Amino acid sequence: MFNFCSLYSGSSGNSLFVETPNTKILIDAGESAKKIENALNSINVNIGDIDAILITHEHSDHIKGLPTLYKKFQIPIYANRETWNAMPEVVSKVGDGNQNLFFINENFDIGDLKISPFSIPHDAANPCGFNIYYENKKISVATDLGHMDSKLIKNLEDSSFILLESNYDPNILKCSRYPYKLKQRIAGPNGHLSNEAAGKTISYLLHSGLKNVMLGHLSKENNFPELAYKTVIDELCLNNFDENKIKIGVASRYSPSDIIDLEVLNSVTY
Repeated sequence: MFNFCSLYSGSSGNSLFVETPNTKILIDAGESAKKIENALNSINVNIGDIDAILITHEHSDHIKGLPTLYKKFQIPIYANRETWNAMPEVVSKVGDGNQNLFFINENFDIGDLKISPFSIPHDAANPCGFNIYYENKKISVATDLGHMDSKLIKNLEDSSFILLESNYDPNILKCSRYPYKLKQRIAGPNGHLSNEAAGKTISYLLHSGLKNVMLGHLSKENNFPELAYKTVIDELCLNNFDENKIKIGVASRYSPSDIIDLEVLNSVTY
């Protein structure tokens, strides 16, 4: 068993769930502790069985539920040093002695999962994505990406599944009520990834064995699921996309996705 589920995904809150027969983890906790607990209950997972919470970065839509989750359930939290330093409210609940540290580009284990954090371009202290390995399978989580570059592509290659950001549509963003500076931040090199950029990334990664993609972290104001999906499909069609070779879904903002059985995807070595 190697399963993935997006509990919540979007600019209002993010939390992802990964499990194997012996290990259960969350990636981020950007909704309230109660909502995260309810989402886990809806997929028949007891929050008391979570082995760890991995943090990508300190923005509130990724850590909102952390203080309460730790206070109530004492779930170990893992983040890099710069991210810990940028989360004083979490640190006040956890204490210095319970800060689990990881380092970018250094692998570490949680149960039978091998975790490999990699840097991402975003306006946070030391933001990261994760490659996650179980047996001979690799999956990736990559959101809050201001742009895509060769280093990121290299990190994502050979993944059979990716949760990839598809945050905004440039035309909707231009016409939105957002202040100009916020529009610049979102579309800037340390902001978020557009639908078109997500499509181009997926098109490239098809050549390295990508079989399943979930588009995530959609903006509520500057995107909508049907547009994100269509834009990505259109981009794939420009690159002779074969719809039988990849499955593309869109993570819900408000409720858990279907559970994806990652064991049915192609195997890789690492």
